Amino acid sequence: MARPKTDFPAIRACIFDMDGLLINTEDIITQSTNHLLKKYGRPAFTPSIRAQLMGIPDSTSSDTFHNWAKLPDSIPREQFALELKEQMRLNFPTCSPLRGAENLLKNLSHARSISSGEGIKLALASSTKSHSYDLKMSRPETRQLLDPFPSDCRILGDDPRLCEGRGKPAPDMYLIALQAINSTVGAASGGKVILPEECMVFEDSVVGVEAGRRAGMRVVWVPHPDVAVEYRGRQKDVLAGRTGMVEIGDEWQLGEIDDGWAEGIVDLEHFDYGKYGIDVVDGM
Repeated sequence: MARPKTDFPAIRACIFDMDGLLINTEDIITQSTNHLLKKYGRPAFTPSIRAQLMGIPDSTSSDTFHNWAKLPDSIPREQFALELKEQMRLNFPTCSPLRGAENLLKNLSHARSISSGEGIKLALASSTKSHSYDLKMSRPETRQLLDPFPSDCRILGDDPRLCEGRGKPAPDMYLIALQAINSTVGAASGGKVILPEECMVFEDSVVGVEAGRRAGMRVVWVPHPDVAVEYRGRQKDVLAGRTGMVEIGDEWQLGEIDDGWAEGIVDLEHFDYGKYGIDVVDGM
């Protein structure tokens, strides 16, 4: 067992996943998938299979999903994928912010790092592709939710800087987000770049937690209730990035059990600013 690290620097930047963390799109994906499963006479998602697929792009085209779903032979994967894409096109514009998201982003947009007195830098690192992102931003309340993120610090799954096959749980997306943040660091900080250990990653998915750990960043895991139940008793593995859900090698990037780099919370309202050296300033 690792000795927990206690001498962390204060957080200077926060990088957020989006789906299932800030907005309720994971529930919409489940709703859309269940609609088609019912159409083809198959049972609805179970919490267990849902937890295995959450956070993985195009997961309903995977062997894991189709081995479980056992769709009729007359329904090829390509057809199911096209029908699901259309169902989500109809449903994504109805998405809304999740509990605590608006308040947390508002607070962080007025917060400062106690180490430097600088404002906390914010970035988005989401596996969603641009066309889906636009659908999810259809409503004013979801667009306004993301206002604190500078446009050049919103990294999506089809970002040209992200190499093929290097989505989460690889660290690349979070490292690209940090690079974007550092391009905005100005003279106020003496040009001092933000280091990975000065970044806080917020994630709901297991693969996302692993990506944050591989990037050398601190992580707050806010799991969907189904995911929390599925990984009950394995939370420490999740926080270390050691579930082995997707094998990509480079195990030296992973954390150790109880190493102090990550924690799990029930929802975003339970985030402890002071614990991470973040001073919330009343901006109103």
